[in-house]
Amino acid sequence: MAAPAFDEIVENFELFDDWEDRYRYVIDLGKDMEPLSEDERVPAYKVDGCASQVWLVPDVEDGPGAPRLTFRGDSDAMIVRGLIALLVARYSGRPLEEIRDSDAQAEFARLGLTEALSSQRSNGLRAMVARLQDLAAHGTPA
Repeated sequence: MAAPAFDEIVENFELFDDWEDRYRYVIDLGKDMEPLSEDERVPAYKVDGCASQVWLVPDVEDGPGAPRLTFRGDSDAMIVRGLIALLVARYSGRPLEEIRDSDAQAEFARLGLTEALSSQRSNGLRAMVARLQDLAAHGTPA
């Protein structure tokens, strides 16, 4: 299923000639996100497996059609905030089944991120995606 905000990011990525510009763009996406409150920076929302501190605050919305997972996130690292912004653009507001069954590796390969990120950042991105897929499969933490 299409995620228009993520598709727009993919198109914007194609406008940049080098990774330095792409990294700057990803960081700018993170800067545009609203930071989480201190009350939201709690262990229940913390993502394990990331070198930086990462929090994802989920909410399952029951409405017409399939339940959807919306979420917000934050990190103490600028590039990771940008990666969270990419995740929000791709997955927030999407049906649980779509998130649970998605091939995140293929989605982010559209951006060329697999080759461009350090192994530490790649592991962190995988940990964030795994957390989202777990939330989509089992529900949000208390």
